[in-house]
Amino acid sequence: MGLNGLGLIFDMDGVLIDSTPTHTEAWLLYLKRHGIEIPEIEARMLGKRNDAIVRDFFRDVPLTDEQVLEHGARKEQLYRDLMGPKIDFHMVPGVIQFLKGHQDSPIGLATNGELANVNLVLYGTNIHQYFRAVVSGQEVLLPKPHPDIYLKVADLLGISPRNCVVFEDSLTGIEAARAAGMRVAGLTTTLSKLPGVDLSVADFLDTGLEPWLQSIACSAAV
Repeated sequence: MGLNGLGLIFDMDGVLIDSTPTHTEAWLLYLKRHGIEIPEIEARMLGKRNDAIVRDFFRDVPLTDEQVLEHGARKEQLYRDLMGPKIDFHMVPGVIQFLKGHQDSPIGLATNGELANVNLVLYGTNIHQYFRAVVSGQEVLLPKPHPDIYLKVADLLGISPRNCVVFEDSLTGIEAARAAGMRVAGLTTTLSKLPGVDLSVADFLDTGLEPWLQSIACSAAV
């Protein structure tokens, strides 16, 4: 069934791909190389852009902007080295079928992640064909939790923000989508509770997802 032009906008990490454990592993390995121990790595990195994470984790080390970018790039390369060989096994259950089933809808990607990571996911699993607009974290001045990235994707799709549904797994992402005036479906791949979402699902196999989307599409058409 069609969704009457409803825009579907996806976050990447934790939504398309269950990547948080591998990102955590990569940060642990990278920080160990620099003799740094950080408590609560996963909680402190979730939903943030790399420059903010580097400045947090290396807060006791004076860094230039160039060094911040270099640390981030090296860690992300380590992440891709770890994730690349097993990427198919880390896709969120049902997401590829969901994208294929809604390929006639305007679909976009809005992620704080880096473009190389985006390409790994989209082209490594051959789902790039479903996305009409892709915006990574380096393409906006203010990352999530600011709404800029979601508003930019909606503009590229040619869809009003009020007719967009965002799929998110992080609190910062939910805040960004809400600030953009969009509905939010929260995936509990990373956090068990997601305050502020319109619908909470475990993954894209959840039987409540399609009826909810259809109800929104019907109300948007009225």
